[in-house]
Amino acid sequence: MPYKHLPTTLILCLLLGMAGCKDSAPNGAARQPLPTAEVRIIIVADQAALRQNEVAGAVESVQKATIAARISGAIEEMPVTLGLAVKKGALLARINAGELSARLSQAETQLAQAQRNFEREKRLLEKDASTRETVKSLEDAWQVAEAGLREARAMRGYTQITAPFAGIISQKLANAGELATPGLPLLVLENTGQLQVVAAAPEGLASKINRGDKLAVTIQDAGFSQSGTVTEISPAADPASRTVLIKIRINGDKALRPGQYARVALPGAAGVNTLLVPEAALLRFGQMERLFVIQNGAAQLRLVRSGEHRDGQVDILAGLNAGEQVVVQGGERLVDNQPVRIVQ
Repeated sequence: MPYKHLPTTLILCLLLGMAGCKDSAPNGAARQPLPTAEVRIIIVADQAALRQNEVAGAVESVQKATIAARISGAIEEMPVTLGLAVKKGALLARINAGELSARLSQAETQLAQAQRNFEREKRLLEKDASTRETVKSLEDAWQVAEAGLREARAMRGYTQITAPFAGIISQKLANAGELATPGLPLLVLENTGQLQVVAAAPEGLASKINRGDKLAVTIQDAGFSQSGTVTEISPAADPASRTVLIKIRINGDKALRPGQYARVALPGAAGVNTLLVPEAALLRFGQMERLFVIQNGAAQLRLVRSGEHRDGQVDILAGLNAGEQVVVQGGERLVDNQPVRIVQ
């Protein structure tokens, strides 16, 4: 029967059947057996793990101060720039307040005059030419003038603003020539050598956290992933968000900067069963995740789906059963159905 009268489906079946009759090896030779590979394995078991909840946080300096003026006046000098490192006591700004200088001179004159009057009246008392009440009144006036001088000197000192601690100028909110008023921020000074992460934890989870606990902190932009120590926990929850503020001290790192986005892992409820394997056992091929299990002395390729990665382990969500033998070393060159020998 000519092929042109056969249905297309039947022709395809004939061609596939003919192809299947041919030997896969050339000249009819048998396929060469795969060599035996040496592998190391683990036996996967269900493990109870904590559900971890992540909350967002931000990196902040432990020492941070917003510098403001205590008096009004034009900013005469501000010898700092954004990002400048300053020492404790360094001059940050100088305010021009001529009336305070005049008040200081007046206080010095009043003190000198009060002191002369007191000493003169004291000498007159020794000659019985004055009374004790007069001397006591002049002594009080001298002490008042002395207190006025201390106040004037303190006010005069407010014209120079110095750094309360060593740090870096993270914000510069004013410049020379502008008017400074009491309480108006001029600069922000931060000690970037001591950093912390500030996060808001749900009140249900915050009750499980205590000062001194270790929490995992991840700052992706800086490539930072370490544990930090809880140093502060707010005693009250925010009634609007139902969260509690926590502060976690972290080790300083050159790549860390205040304001960076951070993620904090909080402990949750126990009792969740999971299958964990070492990350070395998981092999990636494009978008696929696979590993090898041992069955009847041979390596069987298994496609899996992974979950959370933590501490060198990976959670296998699908494709693996408890009790199976998983190859953890030597699987990079394995092929499906290759015989293996398990080594210790």
